[in-house]
Amino acid sequence: SQVFSTAEDNQTSVDIRVVQGEREFAKDNKVLGQFRLDGIPSAPRGVPQIEVTFDIDANGIVNVSAKDKGTGKEQKITITSSGGLSKEDVERMVNEAKLHEEEDRKAKETVEKRNKLDAMILEVEKTIKENKDKLAEADVQATEQAIEKAKQALKDHAENADELQKATDELMQSSYKVAETLYKQKGGDQTAGEPSSAGNDEPKKKDDNGPIDADIS
Repeated sequence: SQVFSTAEDNQTSVDIRVVQGEREFAKDNKVLGQFRLDGIPSAPRGVPQIEVTFDIDANGIVNVSAKDKGTGKEQKITITSSGGLSKEDVERMVNEAKLHEEEDRKAKETVEKRNKLDAMILEVEKTIKENKDKLAEADVQATEQAIEKAKQALKDHAENADELQKATDELMQSSYKVAETLYKQKGGDQTAGEPSSAGNDEPKKKDDNGPIDADIS
């Protein structure tokens, strides 16, 4: 199982799609089934915890469940092997994956950089909001300007990995002054302003018909 969260503030439902194929992104693979988990309490994004459990038995039957750890609400889906891919389909998708390997790699890199910048914006905004009274006005203004610049980069350069990395580096540098001030006050030595990252890649589980994976949105 793996724990996911919401992507938007006050998101009260998540959609789970079960896909089969060799490509990096769910949209490029075959959808075997999907379901929705409703009733998630309104909260800032990243707060709810949705545990997704994925299992394939010896007969090729796929069981996927999603459970909100806060409320205990759960939805699930069972997919029989008849909904999978034929041998010919698998071979075709393997060839397509090889053909688009470099394209998919670059697209994945861009998505990861976009997510990193988005997470950093949230973390730095939170730091400023919670510690504004402890910071010099000039430092607050400079950091807020850097945040707005980073947000604009997300809008203007959403598909440009180099520009996203540049915006991330600039925001990180801007946040260092704030971090230095806060940790000098607290006597700590940890750097703030840079969010921790956890691997979001769902391990793919395979059967004889090719990889089957779950995607949450």
